[in-house]
Amino acid sequence: MEQPIDLAAPAVRRLRERHTLREPTVLQSFAFDDVHHHLYVLQLTPGGRDAGDLCLNRLDQEGGHLGHMYLKGFGHGVSMGVQHAADGTVWIWTETDALAGYGRGVTRFRFVSGATRTPRDVKVRHPVEGSRTNQPTVCPATGRLAVRYRLHGGPRYRIWDLAAFTARDYASPLADLPQTGAHPDPGVPFQGFALHGDHLYQLAGSAYDPRTNPPAGHGDTWLSCLDIRTGELLARHRTEAAWSLDHREPEGLAVRSTGTPRLYMGFASGREGARKFSLYYKPGP
Repeated sequence: MEQPIDLAAPAVRRLRERHTLREPTVLQSFAFDDVHHHLYVLQLTPGGRDAGDLCLNRLDQEGGHLGHMYLKGFGHGVSMGVQHAADGTVWIWTETDALAGYGRGVTRFRFVSGATRTPRDVKVRHPVEGSRTNQPTVCPATGRLAVRYRLHGGPRYRIWDLAAFTARDYASPLADLPQTGAHPDPGVPFQGFALHGDHLYQLAGSAYDPRTNPPAGHGDTWLSCLDIRTGELLARHRTEAAWSLDHREPEGLAVRSTGTPRLYMGFASGREGARKFSLYYKPGP
């Protein structure tokens, strides 16, 4: 049986305070393309929150900037995924069809540096009819896709075989479970999720605040793990990774499954209007 990543393991620094994103805003989510050694990072554009306007950055895996494109009316960018098709095409999965800043559907598209896309330019998928805040992620190790969504209540996750999902066969998901246990305080912001095998990892926490979340306490960021087969909360652990950053806001979660799996966390730092990003990871079993 696949063992979950140990959330209590010491975190390892991968990238520290890079300032190579196109926009001066925080990162929202990120994903790795380990075939081509790329790192993709989503940001909201300045003033684009209500409309759901995003900037997608392509970086090398040391954080060097390789290009960007704009996604207008796509959503908030809480999660994303990378798919390698059999013909060699690299597809980027994100939310799209934004309403009040959050996607009502998901889509995939090819990265084209310098391009701008709107929901009219892509094939919009609505796998959970009537839902809102749709946010996808991809597990390259198992060929699965998960969508976080809201429908008549709190957030949930639905998981599909990626090949079936790509063929628009949404009728037989592999799992559907509620979002639970992301943080001891349910009022703390949810900041990302990632799927690896039968485990779904969650990130929640807020930026440093001198009154409610002072730096001296090393932050309120928590990681958690759900079993997608049962919905059970398997583990939850507060992480002090990157505690010495100023601002220190957790943003985005991703698993790299090449070799030993690693659970990566994103953190924003720096002053408003000139944000930087850092990546830390928890090593796999």
